[in-house]
Amino acid sequence: MFTVTQEMVMDTLNMFAFLAAELTVLFLLISYLVGVLQEYIPPEKIQSILSGKNGRGYIVAGLLGAITPFCSCSTIPFLKGLLRAKAGFGTMMVFLFASPLLNPIIIGLFAVTFGLKVTLFYFAIAMGVSVIAGYTLEKLGFEKYVKETAYMAAPSSSCGSSCGGKQKVLPNKWMKIWVTTWTDFKKVLPYLIGGIALGSMIYGFMPTEFVASIASESNPFAIPVAAVIGIPLYIRAEAVIPLSAALAAKGMSLGAVMALIIGSAGASLTEVILLKSIFKNQMIAAFLVVILGMAVGAGYLYQFIF
Repeated sequence: MFTVTQEMVMDTLNMFAFLAAELTVLFLLISYLVGVLQEYIPPEKIQSILSGKNGRGYIVAGLLGAITPFCSCSTIPFLKGLLRAKAGFGTMMVFLFASPLLNPIIIGLFAVTFGLKVTLFYFAIAMGVSVIAGYTLEKLGFEKYVKETAYMAAPSSSCGSSCGGKQKVLPNKWMKIWVTTWTDFKKVLPYLIGGIALGSMIYGFMPTEFVASIASESNPFAIPVAAVIGIPLYIRAEAVIPLSAALAAKGMSLGAVMALIIGSAGASLTEVILLKSIFKNQMIAAFLVVILGMAVGAGYLYQFIF
């Protein structure tokens, strides 16, 4: 028989192994697909579509986020591709906010678990705040907090004079895309492993009973507490809705449940650590403020309306 501590350790190790395998495959796959898209869709076309002129680009970016089944971490390689394609900064931020919150998996589970009304409320809040936040950050000049290295394409080959004094020639464009993908992956790997380790430990050692007890209806600060807990408590889209339903059954207020869902789906420690490879600290702080603000605001508004 396992003790409680042993079970927590096993949960942590299992989550670490699962997330490490899943996010590695997702990152490599998405990065490669973005590279393929860039091979066939010129940067000028992407820049035109996501230009943000007359508000069109912001809406398109939000809708693009809604139809892409990305979690908060797997959004990063797509974002790097948009940066290299020189898409509009505001529209990229809209995509960054909207993609993990509005992916088809989370919307489908939301509808099945909480019903159509709550799902429409969630969709409207996530889409609306994402568009407003992206537009506002662009107008405030936050683009200056993107690291210069984030715009740089990876070298076509990592082999130089060390290869017998000859430059390695890549056989075709597919191999060039793979080299770029692998180079990107190696750059973010330390961030990825560190974030997964932290998120897995929190997942394994923070029981649902504790979360429900400090975010119950009797606690006036239940909603902001749930929003703050949601960010380090990294949960995949497939798990966040069932877990939230279970927490609601244990006594968590429905407004706090909404805040927890937005906090956990919209950001995670892993994503924040990965974003450090792209953004400076000021931009990361702004990102967290938007997600927390959205989570808390949606929680109180939901509690008021429903």
